[in-house]
Amino acid sequence: MFDERGEQYLDCINNVAHVGHCHPEVVTAALKQMELLNTNSRFLHDNIVEYARRLSATLPETLSVCYFTNSGSEANDLALRLARQFRGHQDVITLDHAYHGHLSSLIEISPYKFRKGKDVKKEFVHVAPTPDTYRGKYREDHADPAGAYADEVKKIIEEAHNSGRKIAAFIAESMQSCGGQIIPPAGYFQKVAEYVHRAGGVFIADEVQVGFGRVGKHFWSFQMHGEDFVPDIVTMGKPMGNGHPMACVVTTKEIAESFSSSGMEYFNTYGGNPVSSAIGLAVLNVIESEDLQGNATRVGDYLTGLLNKQKAKHTLIGDIRGIGLFIGIDLVKDQQKRTPATDEAQHVIYNCGRSHRSQK
Repeated sequence: MFDERGEQYLDCINNVAHVGHCHPEVVTAALKQMELLNTNSRFLHDNIVEYARRLSATLPETLSVCYFTNSGSEANDLALRLARQFRGHQDVITLDHAYHGHLSSLIEISPYKFRKGKDVKKEFVHVAPTPDTYRGKYREDHADPAGAYADEVKKIIEEAHNSGRKIAAFIAESMQSCGGQIIPPAGYFQKVAEYVHRAGGVFIADEVQVGFGRVGKHFWSFQMHGEDFVPDIVTMGKPMGNGHPMACVVTTKEIAESFSSSGMEYFNTYGGNPVSSAIGLAVLNVIESEDLQGNATRVGDYLTGLLNKQKAKHTLIGDIRGIGLFIGIDLVKDQQKRTPATDEAQHVIYNCGRSHRSQK
């Protein structure tokens, strides 16, 4: 990237320009489709059909119905509607520090947001501990952190039922981003899904920030938890259109049919329009042709190796965690207490630009 003064930067933060800023193949696809046709998505067109086919091929077979939207927030809002219609339940279990979007319905289930404002937690929202094995309630030295964190969800379900409430959904990012690049312990999602299904709810995997090959070995982050775990609903957005507004909800036929039976027809004026779909197809093509999943693995492993060498030299670095190009550096004031080094972290972040300019 270049700024207005012509200075060059390596963008290590953007979670939208997935295949690079202004990728020629993406730009060309957009221009060609704009010259041909763009209309609202109530009119069926080849691009949206082909995109749905290509997208479905990356997911488990049961996830086969696509609803196109314009943003991750729209996708997560629609996912809540699908979940609540499915069994007629209303309550939602979310993780502490979670962020799922800026719409009112999503701020209500995002502790990252509602705890910063004047809003109080709604009665239908239940907050479970983040499955953080570094700084959380159950750490890496626990005999079964996955089971212990999942039991916290089970306890929430039981308490909700005892109060006459019914769980519609458990929602979580497959790897929590705003919560600190948290990777749930192996087996956690499987146990949570079991408890939620038993309660008549569904599991929503939010892949808005962590999907489309970012973790390298898998196209979707939830897939790293094993083939025996398949969410009921998956949401996606941000990198889907490489900066162009495009997002999607993918679910099972059973849930989709339940939603259709409500009599409330769903459509989205611009979601999946011809230009958006053309851009989305170009992004999928680039991910495949340029082996960006392999690149995420190779570069991620290289970067993690370098960071761990620095960790051995600096007590300020408490933990390096991540998979592929989803990596977090946890700075601490005390290695034993693991006290967050907030001021130091801000110093590092805000001085990167200054250091870059001084080296010029």
